[in-house]
Parts: sequence; structure tokens; C-alpha cells
Amino acid sequence: MKNTTFTAYDKFIIVVLTILQFTVILDFMVLSPLGPILLKDLDISTKQFGLLVSVYAFTAFASGILSAGFADRFDRKKYLLFFYVGFMGGTVLCALANTYETLLVARIITGLFGGVISSISFAIITDLFKVEVRGRVMGFIQMAFAASQILGIPIGLELAKHFSWHSSFWLIVSFGIPLGILIAIVMKPVNAHLSLKTDRKAFKHLMATVKNKDHIKAFTATILLATGGYMMIPFGSAYNTNNLGISLDELPYLFGITGVSSIISGPLIGKLSDKTGRFKIFFAGSIIASAMALIYTNLGITPFWICSALNVIMFVGITARMVSTSALISVIPKPQDRGAFMSINASFQQLAGGISSAVAGMIVSKRADGYIEHYPVLGFVVTGIMAISLFLVWRLDQFIKFRDKQA
Repeated sequence: MKNTTFTAYDKFIIVVLTILQFTVILDFMVLSPLGPILLKDLDISTKQFGLLVSVYAFTAFASGILSAGFADRFDRKKYLLFFYVGFMGGTVLCALANTYETLLVARIITGLFGGVISSISFAIITDLFKVEVRGRVMGFIQMAFAASQILGIPIGLELAKHFSWHSSFWLIVSFGIPLGILIAIVMKPVNAHLSLKTDRKAFKHLMATVKNKDHIKAFTATILLATGGYMMIPFGSAYNTNNLGISLDELPYLFGITGVSSIISGPLIGKLSDKTGRFKIFFAGSIIASAMALIYTNLGITPFWICSALNVIMFVGITARMVSTSALISVIPKPQDRGAFMSINASFQQLAGGISSAVAGMIVSKRADGYIEHYPVLGFVVTGIMAISLFLVWRLDQFIKFRDKQA
């Protein structure tokens, strides 16, 4: 019987990486609910706001690609700390920005460093945890997405209402810096992969990782997953407040209720994916998420409790997709290629997210009264993309099963 229990240090790593993900995801996610405030305070259009959201993803893509060739040449702990320090610096600049142009530059800097952090975290997870428990670990790590809604986004919104939108970024800095210090002091080196290092130069290592046929299957699935996943996010808050009748006072509670459900469901879904199969969980999550996307994007003025219930169901589906695919894709690369693979995979994810955010900004438009037009179109587009990604992930799952039988 295989050992599936976690040591005290394992639990420490899971907790630290979960909080780390929380800071990175919150930095990206907090911009969306601040949409109604930023559109007014900075006097910008929906297209300009869409660029504010997507520029982070575009720069994260570039950074991930450029750094991929070096990702397996360093102790992952040191590599993580380098990018986390830069990410914190970029977040400070966001907090200090007072114009659209300065905020745009700050988002570019934050994306250059922050976009690589998730890939390093997933490489660490893959190095330290066996495949038999990886779904559970991914389930905990994905809790960061929910925690950003429960704690970060509502608190950020409250701070923005009572002070200014800058305070939301100061919130991230306030607990992000102590976390970086904790990682530097307590985390052990993660360098076992260095003994497997090849003599390939950085560029050759990058190109070999990109051109690997097995990797391409995973990259393609990731692109479709991210495209469908990010498209509804940038204007979600504006849609809730202006189209569905949810007030700014109710918005933090909506995020909080949704986040609590995701925190509870994440670890359970991860454990279930380890037991029943990752693709089965992904299939169920895709059906739920696509159905809820179609319903939610076609609503009119809706009572708060109905909006909350639909959000809960939709994000359970989204969580199932995220957890299962993260565990599935983690088994693709060899140990000596994990850092490069994860970096490139995260880059494609960021690029797809940036493109989808920009496309969403072109599809929807804001009327003079704040009403968001053409939002239902996003629901149909997202559903179509989810259907295609379902097929691609199925092919990836079949490939992994075939490869395991041949081994």
C-alpha cells in the first residue's frame, strides 16, 4: 500500500505555496471587481480596462518564455524568491500609481515577475509530491483562487470604497512581504533536478521543451482551458452590479459565498480525482461550468440569493476543471524538464488569458448608464471553447494511459 500521508514539512509546503498562489491570483483578480471604480476614477473605456487586465497576461507570457530555458538550472527555492521579490516590487508600484498610464506600466512590471511564480510553484509540487497524492495537493493549492474571493477581493473592495483603489494593492503587499521572508528562512532547497541536468544551453533547452510532441498536447489543452476560463472574469463585477442589480455593498458577500464553496470543494475534488480518475472529474466540471455560464450570462435583474447559488454551482465546476487538469498535466514532463515545461505552459496560459480578456473587452461595451451590453455572447463563446477543450483533455488523458501501459 502506497503512503499517501503528509509530513509536517509537506503540510508547511502546501500551506506556504497556497498562500503564495493567493497573493499572485489576488493581484490579478482584484483588478476585475475594481472595474466599476477604475472605469469612473480613471475615466477610461472598457477597451482600456480590458488592456489593463490583459497586459499582465501578455508580459507574463513573454517573461515565462524568456525564463523557461533557465528554469531547470537553479535551485527552485532561489528561483522562486527572485521572481517573488520582483512581483512584490511591481505590486508596490500599482499601489503608488495615480494615472491610467502609470498603472499600465506597473501592471507590465508585475506581470513580468508574477507570471512565472505559479509555474515555479507547480514544478516544486511535482518534484516533492508523488503522483498518487498530487490531485489532493492541487486541490489545496487551487483553494487560493477561492480564498482570494473570500478574503482578498471583499476586503479589497471594502478598502477601495472607504479609502481608494490603491489600498487593495497595499493589502497584497502587507502580507506578501512577510510570506517571502518565511519562504527564505524555512523552505529547504529544491534542487534534486540539478543532478539530472543536461548539457543543453538555455535556448536549446527551451526549444527542445517547446517542440516535444508530448508537451505540445498539454500546451494546446492549456491554451483552450485558459481562453474559456478567463473570458468572463474582467467584466464580471460590472455585469453583476449594472445588469443583475447586485449593489456594491452586496458584491463582497457574493464573492465571499462563492469562495467559501470553492474552498470546501477544492480539496474534496482533488481527493476524488486521485481516486476516480482526473478526466472523469474534468468532464463533470465542464458540463456544470458550461451550463451555468449559459444561464448566468443571459440573466436580467436577479435576486441576490439566486445569483449566489448560480455562482456557487458554476465555480464548483470551474474548480473541478482546474484541479483535475493541473494534476493531469503535471505527469507529462520528465524531472529535468519540469521547470521549463511548467514555465512555458504557464506562459501559454497567461497569453490565452490575456487574449481572451482583450477579446472580451471588444465584445462587450458599456452604455452611458453603466449597463454592460453583449455579455450573453461571452457565454456562448465560453461554452464553445469548453466543448473543444473537453475533447483535447480527453485525448491527453488517453495518451497518458497509453504511455503508462508502455512503460
